[in-house]
Amino acid sequence: MKRREFSRHLLATAAGASTLLTAGHVHAQGDPVEGTNYIKLSQPNAVPPGKIEVVEFFWYGCPHCHAFEPALDAWQKKLPGDVAFRRVPVVFRDEPFTTHQRIFFALEAMDLVDAMHRKVFNAIHLDHAKLDKLPEIVAFMGKNGVDTAKFTELFNSFSVQTKTRQAKQLAESYRIDGVPAIGVQGRYFTSVSLAGSPERALSVADYLIRRARKPG
Repeated sequence: MKRREFSRHLLATAAGASTLLTAGHVHAQGDPVEGTNYIKLSQPNAVPPGKIEVVEFFWYGCPHCHAFEPALDAWQKKLPGDVAFRRVPVVFRDEPFTTHQRIFFALEAMDLVDAMHRKVFNAIHLDHAKLDKLPEIVAFMGKNGVDTAKFTELFNSFSVQTKTRQAKQLAESYRIDGVPAIGVQGRYFTSVSLAGSPERALSVADYLIRRARKPG
């Protein structure tokens, strides 16, 4: 989903995901094509030393991210040991993006991403919950066995607010204008839109990880 499409798609369902399949689909076979299936950044971002960093950029309200999550989750669990994977929620305008960012980072601080990440997606896209106001969010967390007092403390904490700012800066440095997207080692990014399909996006990410292992 592109930045300019978010207002139009706030009420869309996951069935709209097919609209993201664009020109990248013509390169469904063979090596990915730079500028078509992935982008190489002119100014690479700094990354932590030691491992190849892979970042998924997402938004809980995005139907395409919801549809992508099962395949992405299975893929990231099989990544080799020299790859460090993390998720980063994006913000294209203040609300509900910032609130959804804070949900993720509060869950991350509680080490509950594995348990709750998919449940948040499903609540929004299958149960039609907005999860954009704290009372509704806290009630949802309580129903799922989350310590609501701790969650609320973290949701409102300075550390979580700091992480939301850092996430915004990272997405901007990658020039992310739509999600879901995958950044690799601060040098490249691809997306379902660029690659042509969710499966192809993961294949392109594998290719970019191999490229990132090469010096220079």
